[in-house]
Amino acid sequence: MSTTHIPQSTYSISDLSKEFDITTRSIRFYEDQGLIKPKRRGQTRIYSLKDRVRLKLILRGKRLGFSLAETRRLFELYDADKSSSTQLQTMLDLVNEKKSALQQQMDDIKVVLMELNSAEQQCKAALADNSAKKAK
Repeated sequence: MSTTHIPQSTYSISDLSKEFDITTRSIRFYEDQGLIKPKRRGQTRIYSLKDRVRLKLILRGKRLGFSLAETRRLFELYDADKSSSTQLQTMLDLVNEKKSALQQQMDDIKVVLMELNSAEQQCKAALADNSAKKAK
């Protein structure tokens, strides 16, 4: 018996919190930042499918190293131009910037590792030299 998952049309803050394994405080923070805009029914926040998708994109962007400002910019571009060619080009530019920054970090890490290996070898050699002198 197969069950097809039909997405809900609305979500509570606790629904999204559980689904994405984040705190309700985080969700409210993204709301305060203007990244998601739930409707209100009294004090209750009612999140739409659009809010859910945006939350998913915010979290994915965060994992990829995008700042909230960069994510907001992509959302604004999408809202302004639903054909999204500008958004896609901006996304490509951001991806290339992130890749370049990560490559630079990898290069920097390699240099630091070489320096640490050199320092380690020098320490080991000095210890061996000290041990040899004490043995005499």
